[in-house]
Amino acid sequence: MTVAKTTGAEDGILPLTILDGGMSTALEQQGIEVGGALWTARLLADEPARIARAHRAFFEAGAHVATTATYQASERGFTAAGMDAAEARMLIRRGVTIAREVRDECAASRPGLLVAASVGPYGAVLGDGSEYRGRYGVATSRLRDFHGPRLEALAEAGPDLLAVETIPDLEEAVVIAALLDELDVPAWFSYSVRGEETCAGQPLAEAFAVLAGRRSLVAAGVNCSDEGDVLGAVEAAVAETGLPAVAYPNHGGVWDSTTKTWSHARPLDVDLVDAWIAAGARYIGGCCGFGPADISALAERANG
Repeated sequence: MTVAKTTGAEDGILPLTILDGGMSTALEQQGIEVGGALWTARLLADEPARIARAHRAFFEAGAHVATTATYQASERGFTAAGMDAAEARMLIRRGVTIAREVRDECAASRPGLLVAASVGPYGAVLGDGSEYRGRYGVATSRLRDFHGPRLEALAEAGPDLLAVETIPDLEEAVVIAALLDELDVPAWFSYSVRGEETCAGQPLAEAFAVLAGRRSLVAAGVNCSDEGDVLGAVEAAVAETGLPAVAYPNHGGVWDSTTKTWSHARPLDVDLVDAWIAAGARYIGGCCGFGPADISALAERANG
């Protein structure tokens, strides 16, 4: 499987790529506590074998892509936990290395699997739920200084692509998109949304318009959002960017930034997947609340 870019959703050229699910969910299913400021990134230092097991489980469930445990990994976060900058960059790169090793283990039976290096928003490292609010109140220079080093570290580790995900705010999107164009690594870009707006309250058409024409992007869309909001975001992404869409909702509910848990989750309505595909989604998976069994069911529906 290759990372490809196409224009328009109606041509049907690009095959479906099944993404994995929530790293935190797969780790919790192993009995791991993933709370704390570093969330799943803690295991990059403490228990990397657990992360490898999660990647392996998602591949076995039918995923084509392993998304690294780097969503909440940053120099700022690791240094706040007592590590120096060099160790922080090493751990960020380790996230990619772990996924690549698992991918290579599976290559004989499933060639063409991919590694996507997760790039979470600035709000993720704050640990206060602001990845679902945006409007951080910081200068764009701070956002650039935050994202630049981690993007460079992830790119150095050799992923197949970058997964820029759960971005709540088009102002942050503009900063990240410019940084992506400085790197020679393909990427998908997905917002967190509510209804017809980003989580920060900007119209989706405007939010996706800032991604149009970016040479690094292979897909744009939505993640970690309610399943009922996915179709509108997919349609807006395709209309504004001309790219295939990426779609991987969460299991619903409310995020508690103190306990780092979701409440009131519900099963995915797999009947919705057909409409996402018809609208142009070509990268489909799950986010928080989706374990390997959920990805297996989603893959069966999408491929069927």
